[in-house]
Amino acid sequence: MSERWIADRMHNIDASGIRKVFDLAARMTDPINLSIGQPHFDTPDEIKEALFEAVRDGKNAYSQTQGIAPLREKLEARVAAELGQADRQLFVTSGTSGALMLALSTLINPGDEVIVFDPYFVMYKHLTAMSGGKVVLIDTYPEFKIDVEKVRNAITDRTKLILFNSPSNPTGMVSSIEEMKALAELAKEKDVALLSDEIYRSFCYDGEFISPAKWNDQTIVIDGFSKSHSMTGWRLGFVHGPAHIMQQMIKLQQFTFVCAPHPMQWAALVAADYDITGRVDEYREKRDFMVRELSGDYEIAGANGAFYLFVKAPWGTGTEFAKAAIDHNLLVIPGNVFSSQDTHFRISYAAENSTLERGVEVLKKLAKRPTS
Repeated sequence: MSERWIADRMHNIDASGIRKVFDLAARMTDPINLSIGQPHFDTPDEIKEALFEAVRDGKNAYSQTQGIAPLREKLEARVAAELGQADRQLFVTSGTSGALMLALSTLINPGDEVIVFDPYFVMYKHLTAMSGGKVVLIDTYPEFKIDVEKVRNAITDRTKLILFNSPSNPTGMVSSIEEMKALAELAKEKDVALLSDEIYRSFCYDGEFISPAKWNDQTIVIDGFSKSHSMTGWRLGFVHGPAHIMQQMIKLQQFTFVCAPHPMQWAALVAADYDITGRVDEYREKRDFMVRELSGDYEIAGANGAFYLFVKAPWGTGTEFAKAAIDHNLLVIPGNVFSSQDTHFRISYAAENSTLERGVEVLKKLAKRPTS
């Protein structure tokens, strides 16, 4: 096989550092796994039963490209009640990553600039590269807050899109109302598209979730069922935004994903009404435990939502610390997977309490014994 067969764009994409850790975990014996970015609980039985019923009922062919009408109507009603924007349209996607790919492919021309806040979700960088765009990073260290003046200064005549994620992966940061309002208004002022990735919206521990779309009716919003209902493998998301953009994205979905997995969409009708309050409360308690136990030895900012801590390494680089953790049978993700910097590491506390307790014990030792 000739190397010249490989498209140039593929050389701009590295294998996922997270995937490498997943592969490592599969080879380890009883690792203390605080690396996995998905809920530790299984999909609720009621949702599983709805899937089984849909399969038995023969809902196994393609659905409409935009998704089944009952699910769209249920979700549209909720969005309308929250935002009340007449021109907002919604369709169902093959996961939130599918929605991200569709949005970037629809909006970005080669050479267009996409503003991304550092640290960032790993897919933002690579999907932007796939679309031919150029990522422009805005540093949010050390507190992971958004400085809107930095954003204003970064906007050029090639800026097409701002990618925003709150609650954030990897930091767990929930942006303030002031930050979101200022960002939304700046995007409107500069005629730059704003995409709000809201997949963790259910996991806000210290206040009510608010979308920047409240202040900018042109905001594109991506959401889904993966994290809230532990349906990561079901590949079911949705996106809503201005109708003229949604129509272009639906057209692209027709010729790529075709549709979201059909039987899963019927199960999502049940998921949409399933109460996850108990799980959110459980994760709040896990967050509180981890922050309480680690704050004496580690510098932790963010941690207001999602189920992550982005922790400053107490010595060495984030990569060096993560390697030392592996030597102690503990899996965490080095921060340079999510960032241009290598000063932190990510903990996922989506794990059983016994696993968190084991992880805390190792982390306390590592903070004090960097060479052992």
